[in-house]
Amino acid sequence: MAVAQDRLRVDTKSREIKEITREVADWVKRHQVARGLLTIFIPHTSASLLIQENYSPAVRHDLAAFLARLAPEQPALYEHNDEGPDDMPAHLKSTLTQVQLTIPVSDGEIQLGTWQGIFLLEHRAAPHRRDLILTLIGEETRTERAR
Repeated sequence: MAVAQDRLRVDTKSREIKEITREVADWVKRHQVARGLLTIFIPHTSASLLIQENYSPAVRHDLAAFLARLAPEQPALYEHNDEGPDDMPAHLKSTLTQVQLTIPVSDGEIQLGTWQGIFLLEHRAAPHRRDLILTLIGEETRTERAR
């Protein structure tokens, strides 16, 4: 049984929904696990993760607009505004989405649907450097076991 864990740093733009599928898939391939599970965890309270359609950019636009309607940046609505008007709305958006994803790995590759991608959602107005913790557990490929 192989276990790998690393931090992946991702720079974000203001309120960006950034696709990170390629970076994650490349990391998994480097570890040569034939079958297993990948967990991606984001240790932040104002950013989150999603698996969502990656074909049409309109999906990201509509998702951002929907989240903005659900958690508007109106300080009068919230008690918690310690870091500015986007503070509590960012926490709410993170609550409505996910901070951890689990993805199966088969034949050394992440198993996503045809139109699925992995996205980091930056909910704050300012750009940030976000850390992701990637943990891969599974069977090593035969070439790895032979070493």
